[in-house]
This record gives sequence, structure tokens and C-alpha cells, in this order.
Amino acid sequence: MIEVYDRRRAVEYARKYALTPNPQYYFFGGIGGDCTNFVSQCLLAGECSMNFNRYYGWFYISENNRSPSWTSVNYLLRFLLENKGEGPFAKIAEKRDLQIGDIILLQQNPTHFNHSVIISEILNDKILVCAHTDNSKDRPLDEYFYNKALYLHIEGNRILKGE
Repeated sequence: MIEVYDRRRAVEYARKYALTPNPQYYFFGGIGGDCTNFVSQCLLAGECSMNFNRYYGWFYISENNRSPSWTSVNYLLRFLLENKGEGPFAKIAEKRDLQIGDIILLQQNPTHFNHSVIISEILNDKILVCAHTDNSKDRPLDEYFYNKALYLHIEGNRILKGE
């Protein structure tokens, strides 16, 4: 069964915790960055279900008991695009098709995507985002330096009944 992703709740969470991290989650800011941890929290707040597959899932129980996709930009990308099980799933989108609550991955170096942000508002063609690591609330996307952006439209949340 597919449920609707609650974009409004995801953005409310993003704005609430953009500048001051939620103490219920470990803050990875000093050890590689907290951006994807923060985006994952926002997806969860948008009523997405965790997927507890140890290697290919998307979950957080504690600092040391979480899936790679919860805190790694590239693992989150793989999970969202390939997930056929429980939890959120996404497709690559055009900039013009984005909505609040969608995710943008930024490539700030020549080899891979290394930063994730969540869209908090779209004003005409101006996209505002919330993010961690360099904690930001409603920051214009065009203030970031990046070589490439990948736009992910969250299509929904899959619930598997009877498993």
C-alpha cells in the first residue's frame, strides 16, 4: 500500500530543527556532516516508514545502529531511487516539477554528491532550503556553491502489510 508523503509536516520539522538539531538524534556535524541525517529526520517527520533491512534499508535506532542510507548522501540516493520495500521512494525530477519537501543533492566536488538539502519553500523560481552541517533555514539554493544538483521528487511512502 502506498501512502501520501506529508510534505507540510516534513517542512515544519525542517524549519523547527534547521538551526538547532533535535536532541533525540545524534548530531554528526563534527564527524563528516549531518546533512543526510537531517534530511532523513525530515522524511520521517513527513510520515515515511523506516525500512529495517540492515544493508539496503533506511532506519535510525541510535548513533551506532542505523542504516548507511540514513546518514550518507549516496546511500540515501540509492535507497530512494531503488526502494521497492517499506519506506519512502523517489524519482529524479526536473527543477520545474519540484515541490516543498522534495530533496536536492549537491555535488560540491568533482566526483560525487556530498550534500543534501530539503526544499522548504518555492517562490516563483526561487528555491529555499533547510539543511544541516552548515545549518540553514530557508536559505536560497542559489547561495550554495555546487557543480551539479540532482532533484529528487518524493513520490510516497510504501507500507507493506502482513510482513
